[in-house]
Amino acid sequence: MTRLEYLHLSEISPADFLPILNKATTREHLIQHPVFDESSVTQWIAAKIDVDQTPGCRVRALRIDGALAGWCGIQLEDGRYELAIVIDDSCWGVGKRVFAELMRWSVALSHQTVLIHLLDTRREYRFLHKMASRVYTTEMLGNRFTTYELDVSRF
Repeated sequence: MTRLEYLHLSEISPADFLPILNKATTREHLIQHPVFDESSVTQWIAAKIDVDQTPGCRVRALRIDGALAGWCGIQLEDGRYELAIVIDDSCWGVGKRVFAELMRWSVALSHQTVLIHLLDTRREYRFLHKMASRVYTTEMLGNRFTTYELDVSRF
């Protein structure tokens, strides 16, 4: 079975994130932004560490079978908690397990609802649609997202 580890971002070298965050298959599902270099990825990690220190939030690097595979977390955006999962395409099959862990964190952090915003480049996820209390389109930062609102008490 695949071994998943959730590490504090401070435990990962910024350079180790570059191949994942700059990979075309990762970037096509994220808001457009300049390619990361060592300086910008270091700033990105510092910003995510700040998010991790916000009450109700948790952001972690994801290691799969000993190799860095991405990051995930619960972040506060516009007064609402949202889930984020960014995984290297070679590991996409573990996304549901990571999602399940994020929902356990949401329960432990006493959230009522959490959101998942998927850029409109992503296909609809039937399993999310089934469990969502509401699905709607959101416009943020000049992009369209499908937003799944999840009732944490159902988990």
